[in-house]
Amino acid sequence: MGNLMGSWRYKEPSTVEECDSTWETDSESDEHQPGGEEEDSGISESMSPADSVRGAEQLDHGSPQFGDMMESSTRMKRSFYAAKDLYKYRHSYPNYKEPRQPNEYRNLRFYLNKIPLVPDGIYIEEILTKWRGDYEKLEHNHTYIQWLFPLREQGLNFYAQELTQDEIKEFQSTREAKRRFLLAYTIMLDFFGIKLLDKNGNVARAPNWQDRFQHLNESQHNYLRITRILKSLGELGFESFKLPLVRLLLEEALVEGTLPNMRHSALEYFVYTLRQHGQRRTLLRFAQRHYHPPENFIWGPPKKKRIPASGSTGTRVGRNEAVERSAGKARSPREGRNNLEREVEDTDERKSGEWKTAKGSKVLQEVRGRVDLEEYIETIPL
Repeated sequence: MGNLMGSWRYKEPSTVEECDSTWETDSESDEHQPGGEEEDSGISESMSPADSVRGAEQLDHGSPQFGDMMESSTRMKRSFYAAKDLYKYRHSYPNYKEPRQPNEYRNLRFYLNKIPLVPDGIYIEEILTKWRGDYEKLEHNHTYIQWLFPLREQGLNFYAQELTQDEIKEFQSTREAKRRFLLAYTIMLDFFGIKLLDKNGNVARAPNWQDRFQHLNESQHNYLRITRILKSLGELGFESFKLPLVRLLLEEALVEGTLPNMRHSALEYFVYTLRQHGQRRTLLRFAQRHYHPPENFIWGPPKKKRIPASGSTGTRVGRNEAVERSAGKARSPREGRNNLEREVEDTDERKSGEWKTAKGSKVLQEVRGRVDLEEYIETIPL
């Protein structure tokens, strides 16, 4: 009866605004635009949920046409489908109902090498020892990803079982399962051209990054996999690993220009897998600084109306904004990284040490590069 009453109290969000609380506690949401006009914040208040869902089905963030059609739009809107999906994830699926069948802990048993994934009949140890570097297999096999990175939602492989709250607790308390999960994560990072540096989740380009980034930029169905991986990291006790990965992908997409096709998926999906408001805000501020054309950036704080000010205030603000945009365009990729580091230092995450500087990451990369990654993961105190 308690669960039933809880479901009655839950109000399903019906707009992007209701799904996204990123800017609710941020003072920047009260900033005014020069000239007194109200700028579009990208919130799809004029789009019905049904229309938005249909649009999301046609413009899935893994489809090759997604980026081109988004770019060609003169007045882009955020996807209600994406916002609602990530809202439910960040809030631990508020309308979730446990499955009726007994909990068999199939995901945990798979990671303990007791059962194979279905339907391929492959055990986790075979994947961890034989699949690393087999990019053809990792690219074209579409059944393993739901087993390697389980979620509390059904994927395309209907043989894979969703996680439950009890299984998540058991998984997080099982060292062997978490060790294998990290190894699986490194295999997928290598497939994308990325290397895990340390137990804090810091990442950097792998030696094979050029070829793999080119592939990743062209094979956009892998963006769906990245979204799943980020969600699974959060479910199984590695929430802190999300920030470094999303940060790197945003830098490559917006500053370095190596993954231009990824930028909408990174902003529409990857950023919103992070559960901490401050982390999302920091990433979005960085993205807004480097996004072109700047008027098409739709993930910033909603803008509010203001009464036109007398005198030259509006002109002065507009001039300052123009100078800032000009400076932003002139920044080099290296300066972009430095700016991001400074922005991060201004956040609450600095105190807890969640975000390491790029300089520190390079030192770690040099050190860890001399150590076999599997041996290193064995030493991580989980």
